[in-house]
Amino acid sequence: MFSFFKKKPPLPGDAPTTAAPASTAAGAAVPAPAPAAPEAAALPGAPEPSAKPETAHARQGWMERLKAGLRKTGSSIATVFTGTKIDDALYEELEEALLMADTGVKATEHLLQDLKRRVKEAKATEPAAVKTLLADALADLLRPLEKPLCIGAQQPTVIMVAGVNGAGKTTSIGKLTKHLADSGQSVLLAAADTFRAAAREQLGVWATRNTVEIVSQEGGDPAAVSFDAVSAGRARGKDVVLVDTAGRLPTQLHLMQELQKIKRVVTKADASAPHEVLLVIDGNTGQNALAQVRAFDDALQLTGLIVTKLDGTAKGGVLAAIAQERPIPVYFIGVGERVQDLETFNAREFAQALLA
Repeated sequence: MFSFFKKKPPLPGDAPTTAAPASTAAGAAVPAPAPAAPEAAALPGAPEPSAKPETAHARQGWMERLKAGLRKTGSSIATVFTGTKIDDALYEELEEALLMADTGVKATEHLLQDLKRRVKEAKATEPAAVKTLLADALADLLRPLEKPLCIGAQQPTVIMVAGVNGAGKTTSIGKLTKHLADSGQSVLLAAADTFRAAAREQLGVWATRNTVEIVSQEGGDPAAVSFDAVSAGRARGKDVVLVDTAGRLPTQLHLMQELQKIKRVVTKADASAPHEVLLVIDGNTGQNALAQVRAFDDALQLTGLIVTKLDGTAKGGVLAAIAQERPIPVYFIGVGERVQDLETFNAREFAQALLA
């Protein structure tokens, strides 16, 4: 059911993706099975796989979970439209509700101005109509965040993943590994989170569960583990190398410098890598998540985001703040602990679910 990336067609002379028997000085590796036949590459203008009936049904199930997850955020905004007339009081209540949802001052001002323009052009007279127009305005604001994760332009595609402790970074890597493996991609995990106790073991559980290889060192240098993993990924013809880095706060300068070191060392193993630098953020943290995006982007030049734990949060408006102030693509959003609770971000779906 899960189509979350586009795989670019292989170039002539590309190395095969079948894994070689694995074991390096970096640590014992879990043998990987022969990968399944890859999906056909997405062609320009071709319909997305979600158009298939069975996938459309699964996507509908995802929408229901997303609506339920965003209910705390959406209910506070939806109450604004229960009145009988469109007036200054409605807009003032809406402004307060958006700010309370951590939409941020800049995004809130943008949405209100855009909404008033749409109301005037549509000659709307009922608050319910204004709610629909707000969903349109929000979808347009969020649309620049839509972007598929592309796999296959390089082999391996090296994805470095960062995030503060507690954001769900390692779990998100595990879910992503599951979906990549299920789609026929051969994956190698790099346990470069040597800072947090049991992080290596936690990633190892995901590796075993998904029957993929993992490179790790007990108490090893994170940059050295990353270098070994990328080198092993190239040697074994892997499609993807996922590097799990240590969780850290952006205010801890020496730890942020360690992340920069990992990135530099990965480039030594593969001059074009890392091809993706992702940040996992907790949707419950609201404006603090935006501060994390700014800090990590300044340090690492992020290419994408994974937003977790949107279920039960009253701060789901932070995506609008990100779109307005630091529009880095949101590859995935999560509303639960299950594997199927991580899905691709769609601006229209998110806006509709938020204001359902």
